[in-house]
Amino acid sequence: MSAWLRDFRVLAAAAALCALALSGCTTNPPAAQAPAVAPPPVPEIPASIRPEAVIGRWGYGSYHRPEDLVRTEAAARAQCGEPVVIDRGPTGGVMMYLADSAQLRELRLKGSPSGKDYIGPPGPPGGMEDREIVSFDGRTMVLKWMDPEVAGRYGIGVYVRCAPEGTARAHKPAR
Repeated sequence: MSAWLRDFRVLAAAAALCALALSGCTTNPPAAQAPAVAPPPVPEIPASIRPEAVIGRWGYGSYHRPEDLVRTEAAARAQCGEPVVIDRGPTGGVMMYLADSAQLRELRLKGSPSGKDYIGPPGPPGGMEDREIVSFDGRTMVLKWMDPEVAGRYGIGVYVRCAPEGTARAHKPAR
């Protein structure tokens, strides 16, 4: 047998062995990995404030410094001539505006494990589009934006409940 023929057979055997090894890789796919299991959804905690409590007509104002709260409440009360109207949403939330949006959206009142309440789009409480309900006594509602950039522009919102439509405003007697 010539050297050339012997080299050819060795090369052919090596090529056949490589082909056999490669075919084993393609016919036996690796075992499928178990799909990642999503964490169970966190149960929704109801807010301590019901949507019915915030539905109505509100005067609105905002402030950046805590010492301006009292002045802002008075300014918000004066806005009742052109009130912000919060209506019920089609699925039980409340219709309000989000930051930088000219379109009403249905927002949810959401509780949290920390005991704080929020108003915002569906999702976990305390999200960047949410507002924390800082205080609410039925007549005055103070809301703080969770997004620091938005909070820096809009400040802390003060809503003062207006008298029902058609009710005459009480005037202070002149002295």
